[in-house]
Amino acid sequence: MSQPHPFVIDPAGADRHAEHQALRARGPATRVDILGLRAWAVSDPTLLKSLLTSPDISKDGRAHYPDFPQTTRTWPLALWIAVQSMFTAYGADHRRLRRLVAPAFGARRIARLKPVIESLVADLVDDLAAVPAGQVVDLRERLAYPLPIAVICQLMGVPDDQRKDFRQLVDNVFDSTLTPERAQANTALLFERTDQLIATKRKDPGDDMTSLLIAARDDETDGTGFTDEELRDTLILMINAGYETTVNVIDQAVFAMLSSPDQLRLVRSGRANWEDVVEETLRLEPAIKYLPMRFAVTDVELPDGRTISAGEPILAAYAAANRHPEWHGPTADTFDVTRTVKDHLAFGHGVHFCLGAPLARLEVAEALRQLFERFPAMSLAVPADGLRPVPTLISNGHQELPVYLHGTGEAAADS
Repeated sequence: MSQPHPFVIDPAGADRHAEHQALRARGPATRVDILGLRAWAVSDPTLLKSLLTSPDISKDGRAHYPDFPQTTRTWPLALWIAVQSMFTAYGADHRRLRRLVAPAFGARRIARLKPVIESLVADLVDDLAAVPAGQVVDLRERLAYPLPIAVICQLMGVPDDQRKDFRQLVDNVFDSTLTPERAQANTALLFERTDQLIATKRKDPGDDMTSLLIAARDDETDGTGFTDEELRDTLILMINAGYETTVNVIDQAVFAMLSSPDQLRLVRSGRANWEDVVEETLRLEPAIKYLPMRFAVTDVELPDGRTISAGEPILAAYAAANRHPEWHGPTADTFDVTRTVKDHLAFGHGVHFCLGAPLARLEVAEALRQLFERFPAMSLAVPADGLRPVPTLISNGHQELPVYLHGTGEAAADS
């Protein structure tokens, strides 16, 4: 299969579904251009899962990507491959770093957060209930954003006066339309704010994961703890992953329910539950469309006989894989909360599977449960095809999610 010209990934993500169909049409893996960087995009779920669990595939660009020095100086998404945390670690380093972070997302700690999440959602829904009838409400801004920010900042111990800065900085990390200069400036400020958080918690530690990770950094002297860079970048990873991704899942789940009234009726009739809605949302509209970047440690032969050469970058095309017809059949593009096979790659696969998956699922399900119980007549305030995607090739959400909480604007105004 000869493909001399790489497929160019749209940095603004303007038509993600057409793009993913085009990738699948080019075979299990295809050469792509992602903001000027040439890579292999893998959209076949069987091949992708195989690569994600193979020791021949690494996330450590420093060790396994010959162009790492030049790329990290000029590529707008350099932070995604340059951070030093379990996100980019390989082998023994990954096991060491994941062991240090895993307690943050243990079952006992997540259980302790459940009543906190329930209370946070209740407060946000109460605030929504105070909106005058007939007024349009942006649920991305009023629910999808504040809930994950509050949860991850509480988990990490981010002081109230530092939270606003982190939101904009994290948004910029996922914005693939930034120039290299703006991306570098954002990274520098993100490092500065994270160092400020570390200094704050070192001076005044608490019962939070930042304090615990700092203790792991300061107490371990045998080489098994964090370096200063690993500590900072691990905090960045946890805040980024715990915030931006959950925002998008809440956004997409609410949209799916409001644009698929038959599916909402299935939930209300008891034929499905909110956890089913969360899983189908994660499958059909995962929070992350593409995740840069992995690298071939050795030559990797593809099913069609082509070879990914050692050192070449690999882009995990999660959203395209989730809708692959060979995985989910002819209804792969359909939102179905009663789907029997609920498998997806929204949280990754293999050793890098997202530690925060249980927390994200809990947040989204609780947000949906309380929102739709309080506002049973809620409706979209614009046509479903009128919503604008977030301008990025990485994240998968809407710029706004405008709704009428009590039904159509006319019905709400007359009530």
